[in-house]
Amino acid sequence: MWSDPIADMLTRVRNGVRERKRQVKIPSSKVKEGIARVLKEEGYVADFDVVPDTKQGILRVDLKYGPRGEDLIHSLKRESRVSRRVYVGADELPRVPDGLGIAIVSTSQGILSDRVCRYKRIGVELICTVY
Repeated sequence: MWSDPIADMLTRVRNGVRERKRQVKIPSSKVKEGIARVLKEEGYVADFDVVPDTKQGILRVDLKYGPRGEDLIHSLKRESRVSRRVYVGADELPRVPDGLGIAIVSTSQGILSDRVCRYKRIGVELICTVY
């Protein structure tokens, strides 16, 4: 059992990119599916799907690389932790290196990217940053 399943997911994706894997498998949950959906919408992963099993299901994330094989995910950092939650208002959302990355956030409307939250003017819990 993990104390922080979201950090485990981010580590599996980070290690998969480092090892040049085509796909990583992660124990599934609704929050992890939301994070994978945002990563897909923003173009950082190719696709994802949930494979049912006898427990909670497996989230398969197909990793994506550039046209010459370069990594699209350079950094994947957990911001809000179990021991220290990070809440920010719509005006305080971080701009991940000069707008070249995204922040994935948890809102009352689900898991969204920082761009959507700025547009909708929603305060959020900052989950992680990607660039």
